[in-house]
Amino acid sequence: MSAAPPLLEIENLVVDIRSMTALRGFSMKIARGAMVSLVGRNGAGKTTLMRSIMGHLKPAQGIVWFDGIDLSVRPRHARAALGIGYMPEDRCLVPQLTVEENILLPLWVAKHLDRKARLDFVYNAIGELAEMRSRKALLLSGGQQKLVALGRALGIGTKCLLLDEPFEGIAPALSERLSEVLASLRGKDLTLLMAQSDMNHSRELIDAEFMIERGANLAAG
Repeated sequence: MSAAPPLLEIENLVVDIRSMTALRGFSMKIARGAMVSLVGRNGAGKTTLMRSIMGHLKPAQGIVWFDGIDLSVRPRHARAALGIGYMPEDRCLVPQLTVEENILLPLWVAKHLDRKARLDFVYNAIGELAEMRSRKALLLSGGQQKLVALGRALGIGTKCLLLDEPFEGIAPALSERLSEVLASLRGKDLTLLMAQSDMNHSRELIDAEFMIERGANLAAG
């Protein structure tokens, strides 16, 4: 029996930003349901890779395949409908919207999903969000905003979650809580790619590790 094709496959990706090459032929394959870490120092190319997958940056060379689809020919907003949830490092919440409205934002363009069912899924995974669903994002602490950003990604991410530095800049207690939430997602048919500067917070969660240095593969686990 042949092995199942990977959910996410990146082939020889080259990305230039303002005439500087940020990704230099980076490649990776992620199996369905796997929890994978992308590790590299600041400036190594982790965020560039995430933004390229999400369509915010256009590769000069290479292909990003998701569930058999070439993402380079799809508009940026199509990622939500494909089941990809993205948690950027800087959270990117809308300050004047409530917690629940922020979670619902990507769901408004995914007509095929049951919004109530997705909200229930998020609130079941992160109970704290249900308690502050009516609070505006601008009134939350940085750590609480991280949870909301994760909830937003989880709401739309029916197949895959892309988490950019989820543990960066948050208190140890919240890091532990975030680890608990991510561990609870194992076995729910979700594929997870998490960019990190180190593995201190997530080593027990991870199935495979990719190293990136100066935009290229350093090693693969």
